Amino acid sequence: MKVSGKVFKYGSDVNTDVIIPARYLNSTTEEELAVHCMEDIDGTFVKNVAKGDIIVAEDNFGCGSSREHAPMAIKASGISLVIANSFARIFYRNSINIGLPILECPEAVAGISAGDTVSCDLDTGTVTDETTGITYKAQPFPPFIQGIIEAGGLMNYVKKA
Repeated sequence: MKVSGKVFKYGSDVNTDVIIPARYLNSTTEEELAVHCMEDIDGTFVKNVAKGDIIVAEDNFGCGSSREHAPMAIKASGISLVIANSFARIFYRNSINIGLPILECPEAVAGISAGDTVSCDLDTGTVTDETTGITYKAQPFPPFIQGIIEAGGLMNYVKKA
């Protein structure tokens, strides 16, 4: 599976409370969550994000509460991939469960800038900054987790089995 898009870049400790603020947790659809995604950390995100875009962040992305709403809002906003130095453990698992591709790749985080165009082959973990021409190598998920992500999440994967 291949993805490509423009980069939105953030620092360390991006909390689930700023990914989707608690005041919107009563929203009933992913589309409603997407409208408020990242608004407390980046008020221009929703206006500028396009289908396929990519988030790049530093350490501990998705820390805070265990709400599954955070990766759901990111995915519903159009983000095709999150690359970070590291992810909070529960956010990591919630992302897989809902089919949001994530990769840990500190070299890519250090080298990629906001606004760059990045492509990624999720099957191989190859991340290419199309703006600079530099390629990075992340550890790809094993095939069964790739299957969950390609199915759009764990529930869809189980329904297909």
